[in-house]
Amino acid sequence: MRAVAAGSVGNFVEWYEFGVYGYLATTLAEQFFTPAGGNPAEGLVRTYASFALAFFFRPLGAALFGRLGDRIGRRPVLLGVIALMTAATTLIGALPTYGTAGALAPWLLTFLRIVQGLSAGGEFGGAVALLTEFAPPGRRGLYGAWQSCTVALGLLGGAGVAAATATALTAAQLGDWGWRLPFLLALPLGLVALWLRAGLAETPEFRARERVAGRPGGGGVPAATVLLGAGRVMGWAAAGYTFLVVLPSYLQATLHADVRQALLAVVPANAGFAAAILPAGLLSDRVGRRPVMLTGAVLVAGLAVPLFDLLQDAGTSAAAKGVATCAAGAVVGLMAGPGPALLAEMFPTRVRWTGLGLAYSLSNAVFSGCAGLIVTETVRRTGNVDVPAYYAAAACAVSALTLVKWPSGNGS
Repeated sequence: MRAVAAGSVGNFVEWYEFGVYGYLATTLAEQFFTPAGGNPAEGLVRTYASFALAFFFRPLGAALFGRLGDRIGRRPVLLGVIALMTAATTLIGALPTYGTAGALAPWLLTFLRIVQGLSAGGEFGGAVALLTEFAPPGRRGLYGAWQSCTVALGLLGGAGVAAATATALTAAQLGDWGWRLPFLLALPLGLVALWLRAGLAETPEFRARERVAGRPGGGGVPAATVLLGAGRVMGWAAAGYTFLVVLPSYLQATLHADVRQALLAVVPANAGFAAAILPAGLLSDRVGRRPVMLTGAVLVAGLAVPLFDLLQDAGTSAAAKGVATCAAGAVVGLMAGPGPALLAEMFPTRVRWTGLGLAYSLSNAVFSGCAGLIVTETVRRTGNVDVPAYYAAAACAVSALTLVKWPSGNGS
């Protein structure tokens, strides 16, 4: 169980921060990207542009840390990755705002987001490699699902902390100093992650490869396999960020909900997401990765528009909306549960960290990191409030096609 905890906890810290940034996007826009008298909508777009930029550094982090991890081992590189992520997240909570540092403030925030993007790009591939290589026979789906589960728990933790902070403080206090608290909380979380990883041994598969071939990690990563892997998880990336991260800002900016209502609305979605992931991973060990992921992709493609129509309906009760968002999160969990094992099984041990990390980070750079920017700007320009639903549905339709049309071995 220490391997599961050590592999998963870094991912929790990473996605906790990414969730907090997404949930507090409107507040961060005011503090860092909107000068006095500036346009709030333009400030929110700039905030999401900074958010997206960090994602585009993920593939670089996946290649850099992945190559190191495939050569020198999973454990030492994962220690460095979580230390970098923890430091960057904590420093965001200590940054001066636009009112104090002027135009320097958004650049400092963007720089720390880039550092987070680099470390996050390395985190996923290494943690999935570690979890699946420690997994007993026939349990890769379940073990890999812990990585996705901590995505859900991190997002849920970020949502809970952000919602609790917004509820406990006045709007003025939240904007003045309260927004800093969720970021500063990353420091103790990161220290726990470092402690867990420091006591972990190297994975059995890596040690076996090293005995046979000396230093592993030789050879290139097949580009076609990376692109196929990215296509298979793009629906998970797009729908996950649309339903689980972008939703609060969408509710505030488009449907004019207040910050507390918007943050509380996303908690059921993340709870449903978290609840579905481990059962989905376990089911994939029995019936295969692709059938479970395909079911999730098809359901999102068919139900995204009705879900957003329900959220826009003022006559629908808050309880009904909560049930609907919880169900939407659970459907995304069908893709997220088997996803890590599917990617791990597409690459051999010698390039596993690099290959699966690149596939995941490329998909997330385009379809997660850009979700807030694309949705916010498109809604602003067109006035069409169904844009988030179209975005998630289209990405899942493409994922479904790649899962059906291009099968590969090992249950992937």
